[in-house]
Amino acid sequence: MGRLAEQVNGERQARMMLSMIAEPDDAITGRVLHRVGGVETLRLLEDEQAAVPEMNRADAIAWRNRLTPRVEDGLPARVADAERAGMSTLIPTDTDWPHALNDLGPRAPYLLWTRGATSFLAGALTDRVTITGARAASEYGVQVTGQLAGDLANEERIIVSGGAYGIDAAAHRAALATGGATIAVLAGGVDRPYPRGNTDLLNRVGDLGALVSEMPPGASPTRWRFMARARLLGTLSGATVVAEAGFRSGSLLVPTEAHRHSRAVGAVPGPITSAASAGSHELIKRGRAEIITDTADVTAMLDSLHDPGRALNREVPGRRLDSPTPGNPQAGPRL
Repeated sequence: MGRLAEQVNGERQARMMLSMIAEPDDAITGRVLHRVGGVETLRLLEDEQAAVPEMNRADAIAWRNRLTPRVEDGLPARVADAERAGMSTLIPTDTDWPHALNDLGPRAPYLLWTRGATSFLAGALTDRVTITGARAASEYGVQVTGQLAGDLANEERIIVSGGAYGIDAAAHRAALATGGATIAVLAGGVDRPYPRGNTDLLNRVGDLGALVSEMPPGASPTRWRFMARARLLGTLSGATVVAEAGFRSGSLLVPTEAHRHSRAVGAVPGPITSAASAGSHELIKRGRAEIITDTADVTAMLDSLHDPGRALNREVPGRRLDSPTPGNPQAGPRL
């Protein structure tokens, strides 16, 4: 097999290939990519004698040993097949690339695989609102989500969510029902809508809105990919709203990422007896989220991005929500 860097035609193909080799949210690969570009990253990955910028020899060996087992003979053919199939991609030099994701630094996606209206990704940060929450949503959570998403879509805000059951699906459906715009960020390939029970819904999102993933065609979701996706959901939009979430809901990773990157965060309170809203209440108690009761509250949060002094997103002493780490994936929210 020839060197990968010699078999790609430019930066786009190199990044397509990297997305087939490296898992998302790989900050080490991201730092190399940001420094030298996709083609050179492939060359450094395969050239064991080459020095890797800002990496000592031991770390470079560890990086190569981790990724080279994922280099397969058929990678150039997979890239060619994706192009022949008309699979769309965005890289940072494209007009529709969402510059909001550049705030992720070395954790930014290598590229985005897309289906649909990529222009929805290119607008101002405050054009988009992420709505997320529990998969096992209550009737209350679904109703509140539909009201918020529908009203925001009527105000020409783009609704961003993850395409999952429960709150995510309710947000997408409400946006579509009002003729509004919506984006689904997937943890697997855009050609394999997941979960399967939402296939029809996600196909509608792809036809009328946009499907987005950093995973290549054919890729299946995994626990780590769901966790990595949270940083995209939390960073793409000016505001994240948790409509309903239990104390260990995986959706709580999204406001964590939003807060980390100075986005506004809100949460809808539920009945004090409802375990389904325990995570939302904890965000509010800790000062990590503003209380959301209607669309005006979301609009005020977005306005606060232009006036940081008005923002309420701050951390105060309180109980600590479990937070998963790559070294301890068993801790933290259930996915």
